[in-house]
Amino acid sequence: MPARSEPYDAPAVITFATELETWRTQAGLTKTELSKSLGYTDSYVGQVELCKNLSSQKFAEDLDTYFKTNGLFLRLWERIDETRHLSTLPPGFPQYLDYETRAETIRNSSPNLMGGLLQTENYARTIFGRSPSLDDVERWVHERMKRQEIFTRDNPPRTWFIMDEAVLRRIVGSREIMREQLAHLLEFSERPTNMVHIVPLNVGYHEGLGGVFTILGMEDGGNIAYTESCGEGVLLKQPPLVARRLVEYDLVRSHALPVEESRVLIKTVMEEL
Repeated sequence: MPARSEPYDAPAVITFATELETWRTQAGLTKTELSKSLGYTDSYVGQVELCKNLSSQKFAEDLDTYFKTNGLFLRLWERIDETRHLSTLPPGFPQYLDYETRAETIRNSSPNLMGGLLQTENYARTIFGRSPSLDDVERWVHERMKRQEIFTRDNPPRTWFIMDEAVLRRIVGSREIMREQLAHLLEFSERPTNMVHIVPLNVGYHEGLGGVFTILGMEDGGNIAYTESCGEGVLLKQPPLVARRLVEYDLVRSHALPVEESRVLIKTVMEEL
């Protein structure tokens, strides 16, 4: 697997890297010395220690044999393999998912595609199927659908979703898939805790076109923000940065149609399909 420019931040990957560096340094070995002993390039060993590459199963087994660890690295590799779908997510997103399960409010702005929490299986399957880096599309679809279980819990979060009209009109997969997706969105918007706002195309340029962002309101009254653009994600916890996203969200919502008018537009586009 090629190295990444940004390190993986999945806990299992970090643990593997930490253990590798610890065992290597305790043995008094440089990365070059260890790599030569095991028959790997020193750049690969360095990438694994820096969390910029994932260990292969063979590398884990070779480390166990060399350091006589009674299977430590293989067990860590198995954990990485079990959670590999999280390791390929943008930086910050695995932590965001943990906050999402506990959020009391969710504000989301999506200018290009239907937000993950609103997607149907077929819509999500179409998106994941276009990515050459995902080798288990059904697993990804399952994980995305599992996220939506927050809406069926006893106290579901109160939500506000804003999207551009272009999201409704963009054919993702097929006209049938889009009709199903819009019907799901319409039903979702009719639940009392959910607000869906559409920014009409005639607005032109607006502040939300720069990328997807979500603001989570937590039980303690604080907010967490997550932004994503071009496959790169950033988790924001600092109050001044989160406050900027709240202002940006309000600016985007100022361009959007009211809830009832948004439902009419969703229904109109769905019928046109």
